[in-house]
Amino acid sequence: MSSITVADEQVRATPAKVIQPAWVRVMHWINAFAMILMILSGWQIYNASPLFGFSFPRDYTLGGWLGGGLLWHFAAMWLLMINGLAYLVTGFATGRFRKKLLPITPSGVLHDVRAALTFKLGHDDLTVYNYVQRLLYAGIIVVGVLIVLSGLSMWKPVQLYYLVMLFGDYPTARYVHFICMAAICAFLVIHILLALLVPKSLRAMIIGR
Repeated sequence: MSSITVADEQVRATPAKVIQPAWVRVMHWINAFAMILMILSGWQIYNASPLFGFSFPRDYTLGGWLGGGLLWHFAAMWLLMINGLAYLVTGFATGRFRKKLLPITPSGVLHDVRAALTFKLGHDDLTVYNYVQRLLYAGIIVVGVLIVLSGLSMWKPVQLYYLVMLFGDYPTARYVHFICMAAICAFLVIHILLALLVPKSLRAMIIGR
């Protein structure tokens, strides 16, 4: 009985391992909030001039009309850009991206995809990302940069004409922006599903440990 008590005391005395530092948690939730605002207001803007033969349901848009959607979109844009830039700078400066996201190899990704599909992918150590996570997180950073650049070229096509030329022309920039939005939505669905399947990862993103 005494040995069990000593062991319990040792466990309680051992500090919990920090999985997600405070700056990651704060920026993560700010990004999530801003991204949702951007998506919902973006759908409102899209409905005013659809690229394809469909519109988004009004109940899932933000702003009520084109002008309202634009106001919400621009407000969330600055929040997302400033916070996203701070996240990128801090991630590179602290070496977090290099440590967490590299290396990414095709063989590693294929191995972890097979393991995930057969429910054999381990999540014992949350400080180490598997190859699928590395690919998703690195990919969403690239998508985030593209959606910002395409969005800026659509916002100020005359003043930022060089950004428009980067995509070829204005209509192409719109398509790139839409495709990036769809990719972000798909990422959010996968991200939320993984968090529900591994609840301790969600806890770590809330309390850090």
